[in-house]
Amino acid sequence: MTKLNELSPREGSTKGRMRVGRGPGSGKGKTAGRGVKGQKARSGVAIAGFEGGQMPLHMRMPKRGFNNPDALKFAEVNFWRLEQAIAAGKLDASKPVDAAALLACGIVRRELDGVRLLAKGELKSKLNITVYGASAAAKAAVEAVGGSVTLTAPVKSDEPKGKLKKKVKA
Repeated sequence: MTKLNELSPREGSTKGRMRVGRGPGSGKGKTAGRGVKGQKARSGVAIAGFEGGQMPLHMRMPKRGFNNPDALKFAEVNFWRLEQAIAAGKLDASKPVDAAALLACGIVRRELDGVRLLAKGELKSKLNITVYGASAAAKAAVEAVGGSVTLTAPVKSDEPKGKLKKKVKA
């Protein structure tokens, strides 16, 4: 039986790394296969996407949409995943379910900005769940089974924030 420290690939199955710039006898000496002079012969070349002065493709394409850097990222939990954990005995349906409980039983890998409950799958167990947000269908389904959903998300107000307030002239 072979030991871990004696493991090696089969003879001839791997090929050694090409060592460039080690003299003319190596076949890749002097310029090391890079040609002669110029920007690309040197290290630190940064011309990917350059099209010889023509407007590059990535700049010719239309720009659409907006990526909000302040957008919240949620860990999404579906009913089928909750039922799977309850059936496996990882999650106790009789106890209150929150982000910490979901992390402990492995349903959620990380909490991110909060947990959002979604209604994919079928919910059979009565749950008292506390999450940052829940879809309307998920909330209705939990309440139909006899459970409750507590939302920890801040309640949205109708007043605009910051500089968007309209100034009233007297």
